[in-house]
Amino acid sequence: MNQVATKNRLLEILDAGRIVLGDGAMGTMLQSVGLTDGGAPELWNVTQPDKISAIYQAYADAGAMVITTNTFGGSVARLKFHNIGDRVYELNKASVELARAVADRTGALVAGDIGPSGELIEPVGPLSMDEAEAMFAAQAEGLLAGGIDFILIETMSHLNEVEAAINGARRIAPDVPIAATMSFDTNYHTMMGVSPRDAVRQLADWGIRFAGANCGNGPGEIEVVMTQMAQYRPEGVYLIAQSNAGLPHYEDGQIQYDGTP
Repeated sequence: MNQVATKNRLLEILDAGRIVLGDGAMGTMLQSVGLTDGGAPELWNVTQPDKISAIYQAYADAGAMVITTNTFGGSVARLKFHNIGDRVYELNKASVELARAVADRTGALVAGDIGPSGELIEPVGPLSMDEAEAMFAAQAEGLLAGGIDFILIETMSHLNEVEAAINGARRIAPDVPIAATMSFDTNYHTMMGVSPRDAVRQLADWGIRFAGANCGNGPGEIEVVMTQMAQYRPEGVYLIAQSNAGLPHYEDGQIQYDGTP
């Protein structure tokens, strides 16, 4: 098993007053090199490792200080739709190992990515908190084995699912830092009604030092959300802003996005 970093490198960088530049999207990059609609991105960690490594390397070459693993849908709840729900550990570990190889050459950090399960958790859905925590713990086990620097829980809409992911990750990797972001794409709230203020306060109460927003409807929305988070951010919490490139539209037969560099 690879060894996880024994110190919080992310916190050291931020405490030194530096801004950490993240990487970009994985899904659109995979589509550009052949992933079809309905395909399982995580399966490429073992069937197309050279393409995954090339994406990691491209982001590192562009200046990214964080490489996010290709494990956004790496929980059993997501993988089962591709009939590979029994390969959670294998696919998560493989993705981290590819990222770790690039990071060790470039000095970047490796973020083990955990996305939403697609399931509704009690009290709004049938999945119990215990079941959700166990599901996220299983994913975290694979991420930990590959050698991550921190866990990134992202694109969440419900605080219950964030809590389940945090608890599941801590069950397996209690000493690994956790960052968490939510998607505020519905009138500056998540689709489940969580405000930026409530999100940053609750994440801080759970001991999360790195909190923020990702995805959404573009940079303008993220700017408003981050302004609100900054206003209510407890002392000691660092903010994460990860916008997407805006809304997609067809132009000249190709998908284009509203956002610009």
